[in-house]
Amino acid sequence: MAITIGHGTRVLFTGDSITDAGRRDGVGDGLGDGYVRRLADSREFDGVDVVNTGVGGDRVVDLLARLSDDVLAHRPDVLSILVGINDTWRRYDDHDETSVEDFTSRYRTLLTAAREAGFALVLVEPFVLPVLRAQKMWREDLDPKIEAVRALAAEFDAVLVPADVELGRLAAERGAPSLAEDGVHPTPEGHDALAALWLRTVLSTDDEEVGA
Repeated sequence: MAITIGHGTRVLFTGDSITDAGRRDGVGDGLGDGYVRRLADSREFDGVDVVNTGVGGDRVVDLLARLSDDVLAHRPDVLSILVGINDTWRRYDDHDETSVEDFTSRYRTLLTAAREAGFALVLVEPFVLPVLRAQKMWREDLDPKIEAVRALAAEFDAVLVPADVELGRLAAERGAPSLAEDGVHPTPEGHDALAALWLRTVLSTDDEEVGA
């Protein structure tokens, strides 16, 4: 599906702390200091109305609970979602597991509401860039959820941003800590890479990096 973004287009980004990036503390004029801020500052987003409703710690169930107020009420033209790492992380740090079936069902409910509202959809793969040895074990939980996101992108004719694939490739070249010191939350370099990947995938640009 081709997505056109231009002057007056409203693009809403939602998800967890990777999207939040301090926006609830007023950082970046409410857009945070992560990939969303970088996209908003890019030349491709000149005249675009950018909204960020990311909330740190959120899982899919949390996005679904705030769908009406934090997504539908804003009536965006384009909705970009990055969620899933906490659905995996909570299994390992809090013994609170989200099954692939529940993850998929809740995500599908969210996307159904967004599609019925007429939004164009962008789904960003959740990712982990293992820094700690224990994080390598997360793959058994995260990989099926990434596959679910890929399948949902196809089902809903959404643009899929291959963040796990591409950031993993960059981590192999540069070292995972350069992109995410804790394996999850991007460094400035990691946010640059994620923003550039979003632009290349969604808008078919040739940008390799997007500066802060």
